[in-house]
Amino acid sequence: MSTESPAGKTPARSKRADALRNQQTLLAAAAEVFLTSGVDAPIRQIAAQAGVGMGTIYRHFPTRADLVTAVYRHQIEACAEAGPKLLASADSPLAALRQWIDLFVDFLVTKHGLADALQSDSSRFAALHTYFLDRLLPVCTQLLDAAVEAGEIRPGTQPYELMRGIGNLCVGRDTDPRYDPRRLIELLLRGLRSPE
Repeated sequence: MSTESPAGKTPARSKRADALRNQQTLLAAAAEVFLTSGVDAPIRQIAAQAGVGMGTIYRHFPTRADLVTAVYRHQIEACAEAGPKLLASADSPLAALRQWIDLFVDFLVTKHGLADALQSDSSRFAALHTYFLDRLLPVCTQLLDAAVEAGEIRPGTQPYELMRGIGNLCVGRDTDPRYDPRRLIELLLRGLRSPE
């Protein structure tokens, strides 16, 4: 069956789906570039990663701040959606928590430089921070509660404190290539474990 209308044109629904797919591809490419090169990476590098022209990026995201904000929101959603999936598929709740924290660290590394990219738009930054907490705090809570219930970690760890601690351990990664926050995060997670 053809997707074309009698006039030979593609229906609007198909175009919207294509536009959404293109946007998701751009966001994934931008996140990857931001992870390796920071939020100040050239737009042409993101376009090359996505396999599109620079005009396509500017059509979706007229400013760098628009692109950075969209990547940030996209990654929050990916991190939020991953939590329940990992909990359902991992060998244990603690394994799910570890995998989720790994995604969270990637997100935090990409997030670095967000404030600079948004410059004086403090209201946009504040709204994103609220969105970040609203979406990710319940996921972290769910993962921690499951690990406590399974007897894998000690009770009493506050999700906000854990997320904040991980965030603080990620500071400095960009300025010191010898520093790997994941090593310290692993020590932190070991400290949460229940005594055997």
